[in-house]
Amino acid sequence: MSEQTNYTKFERARIIGARALQISANAPILIKLDKEELEKINFDPIRISELEFESGILPITVHRPLPKKIEKKEVEVSEIVEEESEEKKEEVEEKEVKEEKAVEPEEEEEEAEEKEAEVEEEDAGDTF
Repeated sequence: MSEQTNYTKFERARIIGARALQISANAPILIKLDKEELEKINFDPIRISELEFESGILPITVHRPLPKKIEKKEVEVSEIVEEESEEKKEEVEEKEVKEEKAVEPEEEEEEAEEKEAEVEEEDAGDTF
């Protein structure tokens, strides 16, 4: 009886059905049953196979395949290095662009100050 708890209901049905088919094809019965017991179950091959299954005497095993492994693509070290170097290049380019934008306003301010200084000099030279 302890063996039947290891099977699912589908496995149990398959085992009993397969054994009942064998019994109906005149295979020998593996458990000893009296004529009275056989008459009581009405010579039913399914019931006989159930009794054999419950007694744990059936030489039928169940093969449960394991799930297939999905192997991940292994990334080579050179690919990783190339990706990192590309990322660093992009970061450096972004920093340079930011620095150029930061320098431009300073140059504009210097030019504006120079123009103001020129205007003041012109104004100072004109006396009315």
